[in-house]
Amino acid sequence: MSLPPPPPAAGDPVTPEDSLGSVTPEDWATGPPSQAQPLLRQEAKGEAEEGEETGVQGAWGKGTAEQRRRGWGEAAEAPAAEEGQVEAGGAAGSASPAGGAGGGPEGWRRLLAWLRRRQPQCCPCAAPLPRSAAHCCHGGTKMAALAYNLGKREINHYFSVRSAKVLALVAVLLLAVCHLASRRYRGSDSCEYLLSSGRFLGEKVWQPHSCMMHKYKISEAKNCLVDKHIAFIGDSRIRQLFYSFVKIINPQFKEEGNKHENIPFEDKIASVKVDFLWHPEVNGSMKQCIKVWTEDSVAKPHVIVAGAATWSIKIHNGSNEALSQYKMNITSIAPLLEKLAKTSDVYWVLQDPVYEDLLSENRKMITNEKIDAYNEAAVSILNSSTRNSKSNVKVFSVSKLIAQETIMESLDGLHLPESSRETSAMILMNVYCNKILKPVDGSCCQPRPPLTLIQKLAACFFTLSIIGYLIFYIIHRNAHRKNKPCTDLESGEEKKNIINPSVSPLEVFLQSFCKLGLIMAYFYMCDRANLFMKENKFYTHSTFFIPIIYILVLGVFYNENTKETKVLNREQTDEWKGWMQLVILIYHISGASTFLPVYMHIRVLVAAYLFQTGYGHFSYFWVKGDFGIHRVCQVLFRLNFLVVVLCIVMDRPYQFYYFVPLVTVWFMVIYVTLALWPQIIQKKANGNCLWHFGLLLKLAFLLLCICFLAYSQGAFEKIFSLWPLSKCFELKGNVYEWWFRWRLDRYVVFHGMLFAFIYLALQKRQILSEGKGEPLFSSKISNFLLFISVVSFLTYSIWASSCKNKAECNELHPSVSVVQILAFILIRNIPGYARSVYSSFFAWFGKISLELFICQYHIWLAADTRGILVLIPGNPMLNIIVSTFIFVCVAHEISQITNDLAQIIIPKDNSSLLKRLACIAAFFCGLLILSSIQDKSRH
Repeated sequence: MSLPPPPPAAGDPVTPEDSLGSVTPEDWATGPPSQAQPLLRQEAKGEAEEGEETGVQGAWGKGTAEQRRRGWGEAAEAPAAEEGQVEAGGAAGSASPAGGAGGGPEGWRRLLAWLRRRQPQCCPCAAPLPRSAAHCCHGGTKMAALAYNLGKREINHYFSVRSAKVLALVAVLLLAVCHLASRRYRGSDSCEYLLSSGRFLGEKVWQPHSCMMHKYKISEAKNCLVDKHIAFIGDSRIRQLFYSFVKIINPQFKEEGNKHENIPFEDKIASVKVDFLWHPEVNGSMKQCIKVWTEDSVAKPHVIVAGAATWSIKIHNGSNEALSQYKMNITSIAPLLEKLAKTSDVYWVLQDPVYEDLLSENRKMITNEKIDAYNEAAVSILNSSTRNSKSNVKVFSVSKLIAQETIMESLDGLHLPESSRETSAMILMNVYCNKILKPVDGSCCQPRPPLTLIQKLAACFFTLSIIGYLIFYIIHRNAHRKNKPCTDLESGEEKKNIINPSVSPLEVFLQSFCKLGLIMAYFYMCDRANLFMKENKFYTHSTFFIPIIYILVLGVFYNENTKETKVLNREQTDEWKGWMQLVILIYHISGASTFLPVYMHIRVLVAAYLFQTGYGHFSYFWVKGDFGIHRVCQVLFRLNFLVVVLCIVMDRPYQFYYFVPLVTVWFMVIYVTLALWPQIIQKKANGNCLWHFGLLLKLAFLLLCICFLAYSQGAFEKIFSLWPLSKCFELKGNVYEWWFRWRLDRYVVFHGMLFAFIYLALQKRQILSEGKGEPLFSSKISNFLLFISVVSFLTYSIWASSCKNKAECNELHPSVSVVQILAFILIRNIPGYARSVYSSFFAWFGKISLELFICQYHIWLAADTRGILVLIPGNPMLNIIVSTFIFVCVAHEISQITNDLAQIIIPKDNSSLLKRLACIAAFFCGLLILSSIQDKSRH
């Protein structure tokens, strides 16, 4: 059974609905061309889709929209292949040895037998060649082409879209079960992992096992520790930890004074008090200090960090008697610590290893063997201090792991380097403050957030949708039972169903929300339920550039001829969006934003998306003149449906998914600019050239408004701070983030509109040569423009690579980003051969680019893009492969769900559409009321 190729991306910023067709003006009404699927089965190649509910053959084969979505529709027959060549769709005629073989070893045997029987053929215009030469000339080429096509057919035969999604579902279920079992067996407290395990990413970035560690700033630390008292008790190593902890609060605090005495620190403004108490041995002195805090009349520290052992080893020359005395002393202290742990956070720091080669002569008795013996004694006694329950005293053992990697950098072999001490202090800060401040990128020690009222209502709705669909399916299964396709025994191809049963909109509606509910459950498990693990990002050049090379090779491998050779044709724009989206995904998961040259080039890619938005929507309105409400609602629905659902399910503001608000606002700006009186379209302007001047005046006024808002932050914020706009565009209580995002690419949509106007004007006057294989201009002009384009492209890259300050480069970016965008367009379209081919691999991803961009927030990345989702711990490469596979399948399915629901929720009949809009308005009013209630309860 065949499956449809991916539909146009839901909310595609360039062509937001599949009925819009190519961005090339003459083909706007023809609908999306069919597209070969890389890695996945080539499906239907047909003409433009006539209608969603008709049974005529459309872009994805015959049958209704629901039948095509389920794979019932028949693929359009491929044109007959020339003799000796495999047909494009994989089915061969009598001349092809692979026809009807269905792939596998039998297909290869038939291929080889056919090649042996073939007579060598030479080109008609070629001179006669010997038999062997002719065979080498044509036989080798044809064999390579046949092997290439048969190889792709083998892949597509065994790996379809549907089978990929089933495999992804099975993988999710298995991974969920494994993680649940692991948490039940090993415990679900991420604090234990933070205190006991982890590894270094690179040289100085510490990665705890299974969770993310937040790097606290001064203001955050003071906010967390306000009115708190922290006490450090122990030897010189604990003193080092004390200094590093205090420097998080006050970086100017200096390590000075008598080292063998108590050291106080107090920040009176923040009411934070941190003390170091010098007790280098576990003896009666330390016991008395701790005992005082156990009395009810004495104020107890909120956090107690204690530890000592090396002085005992040094003073007693590492004797066994000293170890025995240590065990006795810690046994007497353990109950006191346990009592304190009921009201305070108590941590016992195990002793770090030493670098014996650097130890001075008076410390040679401090060996790692002795340290291990003391640590084992402390852990055994502290864990057994309570008989029937787990000890409340937390063992801080992670410093041992840190020291094992960094002790070689020690100056004396005993004390850790400063970077290691800072890591241990930051771990302490995370253990205590994460549960108070709840930072997004600090998942360690954070409990699962409670469900909000809106989330509970959403869960009920999705549950009812699943139950409703199951009931509907059971009741109507006989009426909707699908006829099994008959198989042509000669060709091995499936024939169309004789009967195409109609599918009711209610069934499509329930089925879509049933699938969407299951997908949203996966989103919640990944980024809210703490079921799966999360890790911090860590950038290296190899983690960014090597995957870029991989996808470039794949993109070149899967190339095909375009159906048309016009500038920015549909296949080309899909390809453009596809490779840009893949680069952006790699940029996000590798943490490449820390590398400024990469950051600046990614900014150009985001600008290019917005350029396509201006180009595509302007072209549609200019050529078609369709300013109807149906068109606007279709675009807005496809752009915003997924984001609205995620705002509800993941409890995030609309502005959090910044790109969708950006594209939505710019679409409305384009619509209002062209729809307001006087409405100027191409048909009207062709009759009188003055209308072109009128349109240019409109564009000039738009540019003036953009400049005013860009340099008047106050006016901008006043507009978008008005209710209810503020509910959409506020983030963390203000609209500054929205102003920054809008201002960063403020001119590029205008540039896209202006480019579309100039291109369509040149095309109308037949100045451009857009035939197959023809250069866009005359040879001299084409060569000159190509030279200018290449120089401009490289000049921008050199400038971006030389950037030293992100703020300064961001200030110039809005004005200069269009240089590289236009240079790329000219390089891609001036040569005729370049316009004639496209990468079907990149184009496939381009059709679901918006879903990929949004879904990455929660099911590929983690902690709202701050970290990386870990489905398979301990194997980063396998984890990326599995999580990426599931992520792409989910994005593709959401794209199909959005397209199905758009046809139901946004009907073409105006009276029905107005009723639906009234229902949607009521839904959002209710959502605003519930959101206000939630905000008040939180405050």
